[in-house]
Amino acid sequence: MERKTLWFLFMLFLLLAADIAVKTAEGRRCESKSHKFKGPCSRDSNCASVCRGEGFTGGDCRGFRRRCFCTRNC
Repeated sequence: MERKTLWFLFMLFLLLAADIAVKTAEGRRCESKSHKFKGPCSRDSNCASVCRGEGFTGGDCRGFRRRCFCTRNC
């Protein structure tokens, strides 16, 4: 029974280590103000849709003035 427990803990450790290694290898995220979004940005989904039309992968509403910023991996 101890051998099975030790094997389980070892496999769990490998799984967690692999997950952490993948997250640290992710690329940076570049942002740019949307050129086509008009008006105040109230929903992230609307911003992301306009940004995808501009060739980005997504977008977020940010700031006090609620502007749409497009995002993509650098």
